[in-house]
Amino acid sequence: MSIDLSHLERLTDDTGLFQHALYAVPDPAHGYCIDDNARAMLVCVGYLRGFGDDPRALALLRRYLMFVTYAYNADRGVFRNFMGYDRRWLEECGSEDSQGRAAWALGVTVRDAAAADVRNLAGDLFRQALPGLSGLNNLRSWAFALLGLNAYLEYEPGYEPAAELRERFARELHHAYRARATTDWPWWEDLVTYDNAKLCQALFQSGRALGDTAMCADAAAALRWLVQQQTATGKDGRTHLSIIGNDSWLRPGQPKARFDQQPLEAWALVEACAVLKRVMADDDPEASRQWREIALWAYAWFTGRNDLQQALAVPATGGCRDGLQAAGPNRNQGAESTLSWLLAQLAVSETDCEQI
Repeated sequence: MSIDLSHLERLTDDTGLFQHALYAVPDPAHGYCIDDNARAMLVCVGYLRGFGDDPRALALLRRYLMFVTYAYNADRGVFRNFMGYDRRWLEECGSEDSQGRAAWALGVTVRDAAAADVRNLAGDLFRQALPGLSGLNNLRSWAFALLGLNAYLEYEPGYEPAAELRERFARELHHAYRARATTDWPWWEDLVTYDNAKLCQALFQSGRALGDTAMCADAAAALRWLVQQQTATGKDGRTHLSIIGNDSWLRPGQPKARFDQQPLEAWALVEACAVLKRVMADDDPEASRQWREIALWAYAWFTGRNDLQQALAVPATGGCRDGLQAAGPNRNQGAESTLSWLLAQLAVSETDCEQI
């Protein structure tokens, strides 16, 4: 599989990654955010891991790591999120989600980066930021942080502060699931919103690391249910991914919002299924095969197997359109959508999913 980084480069200047684009042209009006620069680190680390030494990808990785490093507010022990085009921070403390995403990117970079300078800086920053993560209080920030903690602990298993925080967040995430989930609604909340599959992925990976089979089983059950809620049948009789839209999300007893469908959700589902495919390969080959098929099925959303049968990925630019709306795809190709497309490609490539 060939992965095109050209639009990612187009959206990047000497500060970092722009949030938005007008069509395929960067839009400086909305500046930068740590959420996108952290996800861009994941793209570059994954690209370098999968395709070997590439000076272009390494240069981009250093640029995004520079942004994340500068975003850290040492006085408050947290990361800032939004920066204007004039390089002025628009806040002193970013959202809980942005704290978790920064930790996620740093943990994966420590584990997977081959360049010693990059790995060492990411590790220093991860450890410095760790105390500030302890105050996270929402499901998705726990999940994002867990993805980073699990990755970091694969590199340094004996680092107790990270191990203790992982166990705490994993137990809290699992407890929250058990407190709400029922047979008919095996989910964390009464409202299914954004980055949904990351809850399942984080719980599953943490369960594997902690040797907690119940945690893994609940994560897999929630992911299967999430897939079912987003399965639709087209006029040709074939099923396709129909993402829960962010117009009004999904509530018990109500139809899910059909639009605005976000590429972020498709990537989250692709990656979660690819992780289960890879992890179960030895323990349960049949389950592994099924998760592989679902990962590919979800991946096809980007290339046209969706409610409108229109592609979101744009091969001519290397970007991805910003969502699927009732009238058709959003024609802008901003950072979040493009990163989601690149990360979905990496997920299927890394798990050999494309060889079906």
